[in-house]
Amino acid sequence: MTDLNKLGLAQARDALRNGETTSKALTEACLGAIEGAGALNAFVHHTPEIAMEQAAAADARIAKGDAPAMCGLPIGIKDLFCTKGVPSQAGSRILQGFLPEYESTITQNLFDNGAVMLGKLNMDEFAMGSSNETSVYGNAVNPWRRGNDDAALTPGGSSGGSASAVAADLCLAATGTDTGGSIRQPAAFTGTVGIKPTYGRCSRWGVVAFASSLDQAGPMTKSVRDAAIMLEAMCGHDPKDSTSADLAVPNFEAALTGDVRGKKIGIPKEYRMDGMPDEIEALWQDGIAMMKDAGAEIVDISLPHTKYALPAYYVIAPAEASSNLARYDGVRYGHRAKLEHGDGITEMYEKTRAEGFGPEVQRRVMIGTYVLSAGFYDAYYNRARRVRTLIKKDFEDVFAQGIDSILTPATPSAAFGLGEMTDADPVAMYLNDVFTVTVNLAGLPGIAVPTGTDRQGLPLGLQLIGRPWEEADLLSSAYALERAAGFVAKPEKWW
Repeated sequence: MTDLNKLGLAQARDALRNGETTSKALTEACLGAIEGAGALNAFVHHTPEIAMEQAAAADARIAKGDAPAMCGLPIGIKDLFCTKGVPSQAGSRILQGFLPEYESTITQNLFDNGAVMLGKLNMDEFAMGSSNETSVYGNAVNPWRRGNDDAALTPGGSSGGSASAVAADLCLAATGTDTGGSIRQPAAFTGTVGIKPTYGRCSRWGVVAFASSLDQAGPMTKSVRDAAIMLEAMCGHDPKDSTSADLAVPNFEAALTGDVRGKKIGIPKEYRMDGMPDEIEALWQDGIAMMKDAGAEIVDISLPHTKYALPAYYVIAPAEASSNLARYDGVRYGHRAKLEHGDGITEMYEKTRAEGFGPEVQRRVMIGTYVLSAGFYDAYYNRARRVRTLIKKDFEDVFAQGIDSILTPATPSAAFGLGEMTDADPVAMYLNDVFTVTVNLAGLPGIAVPTGTDRQGLPLGLQLIGRPWEEADLLSSAYALERAAGFVAKPEKWW
């Protein structure tokens, strides 16, 4: 078999079971692709020795006939996941040299299922960003280009390295995390599939924290079927994470009937934003028509508090970040600034954080500290929490009316050029999350599926939002959308 790195998880799994290839051959194909893709800056810590060792173990396991679905499949791991003995920096200078002595629960689950780790993937610093331009490793680059234009485009953020690597066939799939859209937005920008499961479905233990009540890990893959396979391997109750749900993990792949006949798909009127590009509106209308043709019932719905979602998110997330990032002080691990004679502990904290945190992280920590401060706690943080409760209730009310899932755009535009937004007002960058943050605030599952391209040939995606804990049903609806859209475009190789 040629071009093994271009296979998806399901195809590669079947090829391994049928003896058509080996995990060693798959892994070597991906390692070769990574070597030739330095221009994308997707992989930032390479682990070829670990990969080949895991591939050999997987081949032995497959030969014995007791291999789970992920066995022998080479994947990339976002740099936010702690991996034992492998640098885990969360894209930040402050964690330079940090080698965890433990494995995150998610990576452990994947390795127990026989997955092969090719290396660690680029990301926005501490997962704070929508364009992968805040990383200590430099920008990750989208493998897609606008027509004949050579301008480098963002792969989205914060899981930009994961999206870029999957879209460019450097790995078969990758892990991502999603705090306000960081799986779904990059997936939409790169023509890949990304699912954020219900909050509590995947363990957060060993994942570097940004905003603990919003963070959730999920897979980034080449198809909905692949997302179902990988999500099942990642999920499961974890006693080490107090927010992990003690629920049985269904066989998500078996649930992919793609039958949406009789399903009620909600279309929220509040997601028709002022100034939304015509192409996004047209894509959404096409998606609605596809679901209707597949037999779903389309229902207009209202989520009245949507307009408050972005402000609420950008109070709650920085507040939690300010609390979580207080642990990076130069005392126990990671970077410590050089001190002058006479400097005390306060100077050490100040200098270490000034050197270790990038401007975007500093901005969010300062916002978060401000909204949690004595005079402003009620005015900002508590008010944002109350708004969050109202947003969650909007969704509960809609699901109580019998709506099975909600169809919306995934992003307000196609991928934009690197540097195009960073010089502008930071709020312009935050607006990229306009369609995704509500899902995190409400703790719901959401999936981005590529469904078309814009006039410059760049991929565009739609989002489906599901009921809590019903990822199986959500994946099946996404499978119907994927089949109807028939998106098969790939980026032309230039790197």
